[in-house]
Amino acid sequence: MRFTTIGFFGLFVDMGALWFALNALSLNLYGGRIFSFLVAATFTWGCNRLYTFREARGGGLLGQWLKFLSVNAVGGLVNFAVYVAVLHQGAVMLAGRAELLAYLPYVGVAAGSAAGLFLNFAASKRLIFR
Repeated sequence: MRFTTIGFFGLFVDMGALWFALNALSLNLYGGRIFSFLVAATFTWGCNRLYTFREARGGGLLGQWLKFLSVNAVGGLVNFAVYVAVLHQGAVMLAGRAELLAYLPYVGVAAGSAAGLFLNFAASKRLIFR
């Protein structure tokens, strides 16, 4: 439950970081998504280290963070693939509805996060926070 709750808050960190990447850093939709994923992954790693898996905090911070990113890269790829699919399919479905197209990246983040959640939990529990 804690992992899911942290993931829920991580979703908003992810969306905020995507907004920042697109608007303040002028990154494109794909570069911005990679940036936001890294920010959100760092946030969720830190929170899970402190709250969800606090009894299994062995290892150095940098090493565990890199391991977390590496192990969760599969979930990250699923997340990114769903994000891209939402962008492309949504653009087709919402053609001519510019007021809705602006929300597609954030819908993609939510859909991608949901797709990667269970895979990332299993990987984190078994491979990182042992």
